[in-house]
Amino acid sequence: MPKKTLYLANPYGFSEQLRDGPLVALVEALESIGAEVWEPFSRNNQIDRAKPGWAYRIGQDDLNDVREADGLFAVVNGCPPDEGVMVELGLAMAWDKPVFLFRDDFRNCTDSECYPLNLMLFATLPEKGWERYWFTSIQELDDPDKALVEWVNQ
Repeated sequence: MPKKTLYLANPYGFSEQLRDGPLVALVEALESIGAEVWEPFSRNNQIDRAKPGWAYRIGQDDLNDVREADGLFAVVNGCPPDEGVMVELGLAMAWDKPVFLFRDDFRNCTDSECYPLNLMLFATLPEKGWERYWFTSIQELDDPDKALVEWVNQ
């Protein structure tokens, strides 16, 4: 059975410290549970930024990867979370892809008593049991009671 492809929507690639630290750890953890991780900064940012149209090409490559991936894992840190991650998450939701949310940012960023972020981020998750798709630490990623491990092994 081929590995499930998981697009890793994240803002970590914009910072050298985050790219070389938390991003590496997150990719390794996702790969260790059996996913083929598509990390956009390593896949699509090899374009020469001195050439006209570079930004369009990166955007198109990222859009195509979200479309082609089997699922999406989104880092939703920040208040609000990174706008690029939100667009990628919205595309995955519109294309009816499984989505998994990761937030190790302890700040409260919602006006809902039900969800830790804007309620629309949870719109395609089950009303009861959405917490199975929600991760607050890298250590939770291999939890067999969470939806990610179950999905990767289907």
